[in-house]
Amino acid sequence: MDVSILEDLGLTAAEIKVYVTLLELGSSSAGKIIEKSRLQNSVTHRALNSLIEKGLINFVLEGRRKIYQATNPENLLQFIEEKKVRFEQILPELKQKQNFAGKKENAVIYKSFRGIKEIYTSLISTPAKEYNTFGGGKKVTYEIMGESWWKNLHTRRIANRLQARQIFDETIRKFGEELNKRPFSKVRFLPQKFAQLTETVIVGDKVGIIVFAQHPYGFLIEDHIVAESYRKQFELMWRLAKK
Repeated sequence: MDVSILEDLGLTAAEIKVYVTLLELGSSSAGKIIEKSRLQNSVTHRALNSLIEKGLINFVLEGRRKIYQATNPENLLQFIEEKKVRFEQILPELKQKQNFAGKKENAVIYKSFRGIKEIYTSLISTPAKEYNTFGGGKKVTYEIMGESWWKNLHTRRIANRLQARQIFDETIRKFGEELNKRPFSKVRFLPQKFAQLTETVIVGDKVGIIVFAQHPYGFLIEDHIVAESYRKQFELMWRLAKK
């Protein structure tokens, strides 16, 4: 099970391990949690206490012993909503600070998988006519980022009602055909030799160039001229690509 989304919500690796272990065990003492999770005693108890504070687990006393139980996983939605509300409270001040900073840089480099995810989040959140991409391939889709991550990305894009035209290679035709059936999504294909470890994304005046190397990194460029140049390249390949 891919639990990376729980990391994105701010849970530590130990908290995730303890929470998932409790879901599997049901009601349990700390000893059984330590045994199954293989975490150190002190690490487990810190995670238990922090999860209690976050409302994700609770406990009852049986004599002097605490018996822990994970709350309904749907409570994570409330946890997310609380984070959203807290963020919205400081959002105006953050935007004000950004305005004070003056003109922003036109190009920013992001490193690591977290940085790559930030690039895509920025792109699918950009008010624009279309989301255009070319590149990637089987290794990027199924091994490096994982199919579920890409599906979730497009679920969020579709929720934003952002139209997409994308060019894949034949190694990920199955994934592309499934995406073709979803709203606001059109995919065409180029031969297998088009597969690569980079993807280029054009949205409005933004261009994301993502390199899925061993230590991934990417560039997010905001420049109308650059975006139009890459868009011309995309349109040429779109005409060559096949359904």
